Amino acid sequence: MPVGLFRVCLLVITAIVNHPLFFPKENGTVPENTEEIIQKMKEREESLRLEQLRLEQEIADQEATQKALEKAAVVVEESKEERVRWDIWTALSMVIFLLIELWRQDFQEGNWQDIGGEEDDMAVLGKAFKGVAFPDKAVLASFYEKRILGTTGDMARMREMVEGFADDLLEALRSVCNRDADMEVEDCMGVGSMYENWRVRKPFVCDLIVPFAPPEPYCFRCQTWCSGDAFPPDEQGYGTIKVCRANEDTTGCICDKTKLGEDMLCLLHSQVSSTRPSSEMEDLLCFKNTQYLDADQVMKWFQIAVTKAWNRISHKYEFDLSFSLLDSPGALKIKFKSGKSIAFNLTPVVQYENSDVYFISHFPRSSLAADIPSSTHWFLTFAVYERRFIQLVSKTLPANACHVSCLQILSFLHGKQCSLTGPSGLTNYHLKTVLLHLLQTRPSQDWAPEKLEARLQDMLKFLEKCLHEKKLYHFFIGNGKVPAELGFPIIFQRAEPLNLFRPFVLRRDIYRKMVDTFHEMLRNMSALINEYTVHIPLAHTNGIRKEPL
Repeated sequence: MPVGLFRVCLLVITAIVNHPLFFPKENGTVPENTEEIIQKMKEREESLRLEQLRLEQEIADQEATQKALEKAAVVVEESKEERVRWDIWTALSMVIFLLIELWRQDFQEGNWQDIGGEEDDMAVLGKAFKGVAFPDKAVLASFYEKRILGTTGDMARMREMVEGFADDLLEALRSVCNRDADMEVEDCMGVGSMYENWRVRKPFVCDLIVPFAPPEPYCFRCQTWCSGDAFPPDEQGYGTIKVCRANEDTTGCICDKTKLGEDMLCLLHSQVSSTRPSSEMEDLLCFKNTQYLDADQVMKWFQIAVTKAWNRISHKYEFDLSFSLLDSPGALKIKFKSGKSIAFNLTPVVQYENSDVYFISHFPRSSLAADIPSSTHWFLTFAVYERRFIQLVSKTLPANACHVSCLQILSFLHGKQCSLTGPSGLTNYHLKTVLLHLLQTRPSQDWAPEKLEARLQDMLKFLEKCLHEKKLYHFFIGNGKVPAELGFPIIFQRAEPLNLFRPFVLRRDIYRKMVDTFHEMLRNMSALINEYTVHIPLAHTNGIRKEPL
């Protein structure tokens, strides 16, 4: 009870003490403080609102930046995917292109000369043969016997006479040359139509090549277009010949490129061999300020040496010797007192390594190398291997095979046509190349003498195909099917096939002239053959029908 009363009293006292009427003075300022507080609260609220706006703006900017970064990342990702897709298509296109190129090369290596037995392909050609009556077997046989067969004896006698005189002339040439300073001349070799027994047109001209080598201690280092060096397309079939010392490194010593001074010597080279004056290289028939053999210098030296040699032995012979053609430096002519003459070509060549491929300085009558890039570029001739191939194949053919007869007839027709309409880009070498291809692809029995007409048609159709495609490949270069018995250098078999008609692709005027000459030859073929054919009795031609090609 007392405790309850105490609590009531304490509550009453507390209420009285806290009544506002007891503090009039302090409570008089309450309204003023309230307005100030309200004002501060409004200012604080305004600052907080501004801060909130600023923060909201920053957040919005950050969100915009984030969205931009995300969008850029998406664009980059899409571009990467697009680039990957493009790279895949590019790589795929390159693979397809390489496969096509490999297939083309395989096709060229395997099928560019596989025309034997393709009668269906031959049948679709023949556009130029429409309306052309091909001479029958009897006419061809009579023509060959009357016009061509009688020339073989004359060729044999002329070859024997020219070879004997050339050997004597070269022996005299060696005697007038300085063995320590001049080029060393070897024995000559006969090449070309006269030595392959298919030349028919007169005057007969023997082609002889004369290998030569530099004096000691020098040697020739040959580079070809297919030896790994960079040669432009128009220089395919050519090479260069560098004159070096036998013990000289092909890369050259630093003493040749650096001035060592008068009191310093190279430990690898002597004082004599360390310098190489330009006059010394010019004495070695090199192009000015180079080590490369100059074809023009070689021909000048050879002409002077031949003239000296002839002056030494001219008293032994009852005829005169002279250079017959200005554009063929090796063209010589023997003139007898009776007025008769014999022409032959004596051309210096350089042997390629240990093979029978030769660098030739000038082609007789400029039939194959009309536009030589420079006098330091030498054309390669495979004439020795061509002669050997014909001899090798002839051993497998039937007796009295018609392969040489085909080439003789075609060469005669072409020569007659050129005498009527003028020369064209088509040469006898192109005709021989056609025969070489057919000899390799046709079975041996197809060259029996009674099949002369059919094989002559094959040669004409093959030539027409080559003219139409502007492609006639060199027989040896790029041909992996050359018989191993020939010992032909493998480097040329692995090379890209050389198109002999490539110069005519850009020379449309020459190409058109060549095609026109071929067509005119076909149209005039019967007339040209009949002109040199004896009369054939009607009984011989009964039952033989002239069929157009």
